[in-house]
Amino acid sequence: MDFDLIFVIGVTLIAFAIPAAVSAYSDRRWPKSAALMLVIGAGAIAYAAQENPGAYSFETLDDVVLSVIGSFVN
Repeated sequence: MDFDLIFVIGVTLIAFAIPAAVSAYSDRRWPKSAALMLVIGAGAIAYAAQENPGAYSFETLDDVVLSVIGSFVN
């Protein structure tokens, strides 16, 4: 599996974990699914960054996401 794809999956999971956590806290529930998505997403980002050092930063985030989306569209 491509490291860019793993990185984008991790970023997407963390992006979905934030509203899930807010929803759980507003309903006064423990955010189990949000915590699980956060751990899996952080693990995916850490794995991709460890295997491909220096390739991922906030400046290159949009380029990586668009290249992964482009590879599926094209």
